[in-house]
Amino acid sequence: MSTSQTTRRVAILGIGSYVPERILTNAELEKMVDTTDEWIVTRSGIRERHIARDDQATSDLGAEAARRALANSGITPDQIDLIIVATLSPDMPFPNTACFVQNLIGAKNATCIGLEAACAGFLFAVDAASQYLLTGRFKTALVIGAEKLSAVTDWQDRATCVLFGDGAGAVVLQVRESGEGILSTVTGSDGRLNALLNIPGGGSRNPASLQTIEKRMHFMKMEGKEVFKHAVRAMGEAARKALEKAGLGMDDVACVVPHQANMRIVEAIRDRLGVGPEKFFINLDKYGNMSAASIPVALDEALREGRIKKGDNIVLVAFGGGFTWGAMVVRI
Repeated sequence: MSTSQTTRRVAILGIGSYVPERILTNAELEKMVDTTDEWIVTRSGIRERHIARDDQATSDLGAEAARRALANSGITPDQIDLIIVATLSPDMPFPNTACFVQNLIGAKNATCIGLEAACAGFLFAVDAASQYLLTGRFKTALVIGAEKLSAVTDWQDRATCVLFGDGAGAVVLQVRESGEGILSTVTGSDGRLNALLNIPGGGSRNPASLQTIEKRMHFMKMEGKEVFKHAVRAMGEAARKALEKAGLGMDDVACVVPHQANMRIVEAIRDRLGVGPEKFFINLDKYGNMSAASIPVALDEALREGRIKKGDNIVLVAFGGGFTWGAMVVRI
């Protein structure tokens, strides 16, 4: 096998992110539900989150992130031949949200795919796009994690409404032979635990009806304590397996970008990996949990702030409903 084949990897050419202008603070939430800033910060680490306008859909957020990623990569929309959008809050059941993004950015030559793996969606989407690229089926992929979670948040449920925000992040991917790119990926799922985190209404199991609306079944439901327990274990194990698969240890990693769900989860994962807070990039205090958008938005910020630089090894790790989880080691 030639040297070029051994270093042939899917690399990030450009990245971009977008969050809506409106900020919803904990102080404002205190006026909406029975909660306090202290309670929210102590239990989640979240201080504010961004909320999309009524006239903005998930595709609008994703399209803006995509435009920024394209600008940063030097790739034009007509050069994109694959778009995958990961989201649990699509514009509508069909067409898939990638088709709406395609239309908004003018990527007329792209095949469009929607992918749903909840908060692990972005990693699953990057992994799926990578397989297409490595086989030569497509040359240039645009992968987006985008969410308008405010549309599926129960603003009467004080346990969950304080956690979520809206936003989008995107990456442009191509195969490169210079050593950078995705070094390893680990993913997993456990459908036995699907009842612990879901939106029960609106699908074929519980079609929309007066009853499902009255029971508020079209909003996110979560068993927080159980989710916490499984998330910490699954993300810690996935990160370790991905590092082992890449032949690296934590000492070789410059930065870990975890799913920005809850500060207590992040701290527990740090403990499991045996590293200090300086190796983790955290922005959940500003954005809350943006599900599939969390990791690409955080990755974009980490790069822009200089926390990650060319040649660094980084770990991306996520956990979401399904349950789904994954970790990816990337050389930037």
